[in-house]
Amino acid sequence: MTETIKIATRKSELALWQANHVAGLLRQRYPAIRVELLPMVTRGDIILDRPLAQIGGKGLFLKELEKALLNGDADIAVHSMKDVPVEEVPGLIVEVMLERANPFDALLSREGLTLSGLAPGACVGTSSLRRQCQLRAIRPDLVVRDLRGNVNTRVRKLQEGEYDAIILACAGLERLGMDHLVTETLQPPRWLPAATQGTIGIQCRGDDHKVIDLIEPLKDAGAVSCTRAERAVATVLQGSCQVPLAVFAEFDGDAFRISAMVGRPDGSEIVRAGKTGSSKDADRLSAALADDLIRQGADRIIASLGA
Repeated sequence: MTETIKIATRKSELALWQANHVAGLLRQRYPAIRVELLPMVTRGDIILDRPLAQIGGKGLFLKELEKALLNGDADIAVHSMKDVPVEEVPGLIVEVMLERANPFDALLSREGLTLSGLAPGACVGTSSLRRQCQLRAIRPDLVVRDLRGNVNTRVRKLQEGEYDAIILACAGLERLGMDHLVTETLQPPRWLPAATQGTIGIQCRGDDHKVIDLIEPLKDAGAVSCTRAERAVATVLQGSCQVPLAVFAEFDGDAFRISAMVGRPDGSEIVRAGKTGSSKDADRLSAALADDLIRQGADRIIASLGA
């Protein structure tokens, strides 16, 4: 009898691409297993008139999918790891990550201008407090406006003239075949991405050992290591949509590098830190990085934002 694996996913084009990608990997590895998608609308998809930081954060894109897992309506859920809160949901695990795609941010501008080339007063769209913080620190003369919606909606708003430029994740644009629209890739050290950006994670029930065994071969060790390091820093710093926090880790053979920043949404204050060393010391270096940021005042900034 053919088994069926049901994948819970959001209905956005990017989420469906990610779910279909995982489905394809499973079908390729297990030809006898039927893989079906269970597209769902989440609260984060419905509420588009307010910034995520005001309505509960990126976890709003997961709750309905997680309920489907807990209820047994789905066997796995596919997420962008940067949308997954650092606090695990009781009964669910996310231990399998696919190979990481381009982790950086992209600037798209209507006139093909780079960030430094935008005219003073140009309007740039992004709802990410992390992006707003770095943008305002680099170009305080620009106008920053919130921008919500899926990738296609955001690009359409740019093309229709609502914004002079917008900032999106490179990975999403590349997955949707829209990377030709990128004007500039925003990279370290000047610009840091969100923790785990570019990584797809597969969530399942912690006691569903059959499914755990099925998805285990899809795990990419490098992506798991980077995820562990970046989320460790985010956990210490209480990373959420309410905190402008960026963390980026790289493993290069035996070498390990990690950098991070915490700041205020208006870019008026930013603290940064970086650590390098052996990949064997990744856990220690990640903890030292978080401690360094706290010594510089990151905890004070976070506390003030919470207040």
